[in-house]
Amino acid sequence: MKFDLHTHHYRCGHADGTIEDYIKAGIEAGLGVIGISDHSPYFGHEEEQPFPKIAMARSELTHYIDEVLRLKAKYEGKIDVLLGMESDFFPESFEAYRNVYANYPFDYLIGSVHQTSGVSIFNRNRWKHLNHEQQIEEKRRYYKMIADSARTGVFQILGHIDAMKGYYPAFSDLPAQDTIDETLRVIAECGVAIEINTSGKTKDVGGWYPSYAILERALHYGVEVTFGSDAHVPSRVGDDWELVRAMLKEIGFKHWVYFKNKKRIEVSL
Repeated sequence: MKFDLHTHHYRCGHADGTIEDYIKAGIEAGLGVIGISDHSPYFGHEEEQPFPKIAMARSELTHYIDEVLRLKAKYEGKIDVLLGMESDFFPESFEAYRNVYANYPFDYLIGSVHQTSGVSIFNRNRWKHLNHEQQIEEKRRYYKMIADSARTGVFQILGHIDAMKGYYPAFSDLPAQDTIDETLRVIAECGVAIEINTSGKTKDVGGWYPSYAILERALHYGVEVTFGSDAHVPSRVGDDWELVRAMLKEIGFKHWVYFKNKKRIEVSL
């Protein structure tokens, strides 16, 4: 049974298409389950929509949820539409996020670290003025934040856990294996899944998140895995699903998971 838990739409300001466009694309791709998971508003910010090209406005949240639930009912029997959200993780303001999420019937929440030290992980310029030791420290900081996001107990899934390499491929070669291993251990202990996210192919690094090597370590620690295309255009829904499935079997995984009503559902590989 095919599923894709990571899709976006026009409300975030940097994706094309409506929610229904992605659902129709999921049916066309042969999915049995599609999760809608647009970028969370900035709940810790005083402005309504401080970054219009990055995330939806706070006032759009209820419209988003209502639309997903309406379409869930409309497409019942054709595809299982799940209500998700890709949430930023800002430790200093995370209680505001926690409090908002408690009010809505999410099937799952994806926790993604998009910033460290106040700078986007996708900012190419962040690396230019750092020496080797400082670059390693940024990598460690990133993975420590991912571990902290797992500890919140709010997320069922952690998004693209090595996406910092997206526009800086040399990131993968920075030594920090002990910190990555500790993060994977924490993720496993907290019962959170990580996604294999195929959107890395749209960035400079190419390929998927996380790396083969990290997935091997994830299996060692007993981390659950799921699938997300991170589609920002409907044509990418389910992108590379069969290839990812084959890779996971090669590594040694026996199943992967998705979440409904925040309950983990296993799907054999």
